[in-house]
Amino acid sequence: MSDHQYEEVVSPNKYFDHNFNVEAVKILPGEYYVTGRNMVLVTVLGSCVAACIRDKTTGIGGMNHFMLPESPYDSGSPVGLAGRYGTYAMELMINQLLKSGARRANLEAKVFGGGNVLHGFTVANVGERNAEFVLEYLHTEKIALKAQDLLDVYPRKVYYFPATGRTLVKQLRSVHNDTIAQREQQYIAKIKSSAVQGEVELF
Repeated sequence: MSDHQYEEVVSPNKYFDHNFNVEAVKILPGEYYVTGRNMVLVTVLGSCVAACIRDKTTGIGGMNHFMLPESPYDSGSPVGLAGRYGTYAMELMINQLLKSGARRANLEAKVFGGGNVLHGFTVANVGERNAEFVLEYLHTEKIALKAQDLLDVYPRKVYYFPATGRTLVKQLRSVHNDTIAQREQQYIAKIKSSAVQGEVELF
């Protein structure tokens, strides 16, 4: 079976990481990537969260990067529009993991992000809402949580190696945050302009 049968290519941001001497993919807001190969998945998080999920037996794994949308009809309830959107974002990746050969019973997760870095955002504690959502989702779906680095006021850069589960997290304490904030604001605008399809807002 070829490697490409184990891979979901949804991001054009593939490059070779010379530090780790492996192929790498940069995950931007609204994206996810699943692979069964020896690769590193990389993202930079502000208020968004990333779930890194793998099959601990086969090493098939992936990373996503998402944010709950602001909704005037959602009061923070996990069954509101925002919760359904977050569930959809998680299930897109998990379904691809299962299609690639992962088994649900073997899934384990590490989650990151939810920093308070978006100043002036109209919903208070957006990072906290994202963090609470992803933890509640994993608990409800009975996916083992192996590690987390959530909240605080710093953006993070995450390196995830699905084949082994190794994860490196760097808090970007001295980096100018405008690029991260601008990218997330553009992502928020994209969410707001997306059409609602049934009960979930597609992105």
